[in-house]
Amino acid sequence: MEPTILAYIAGFLDGDGSVFFQIIPRKDYKRKFQIRSSIAFYQKSSNSEILDFLKNIFGVGYIRKRKTGISDYTIVDSKEVKKILLLLKPYVILKKKQVELGLEIFDELEKDNFLEACKLVDKFKELNYSKKRKITYEVVIKSLTL
Repeated sequence: MEPTILAYIAGFLDGDGSVFFQIIPRKDYKRKFQIRSSIAFYQKSSNSEILDFLKNIFGVGYIRKRKTGISDYTIVDSKEVKKILLLLKPYVILKKKQVELGLEIFDELEKDNFLEACKLVDKFKELNYSKKRKITYEVVIKSLTL
């Protein structure tokens, strides 16, 4: 992909996007939890053609039009999220720490260091506004020791 396109997308992510990781409960997983990664881009629904442009470039994810007049393009497939973070890493400025932390989380998961990855997910609360975050490293530890 052309560097100018990647720089444009990175700028969009910096201004109207989010990178986030969550620990979510999964009864069907042996550890009872999963780390979900997401990248989202937001735009006024009347300008949502830019979200279609992004979806065409990446070929994954979904676009949702909300009743609030805002649309979002979200990617949650972890392999795709990692690939996109690697592509945008050289160009992001404001979300540089989120991108780097996200890539660290992927590294820990690839090494099967799930608890270390959970600790890193907790660090996102310092970088992102996350009022709903209830499942933390501590919650995972307590559930594993029951």
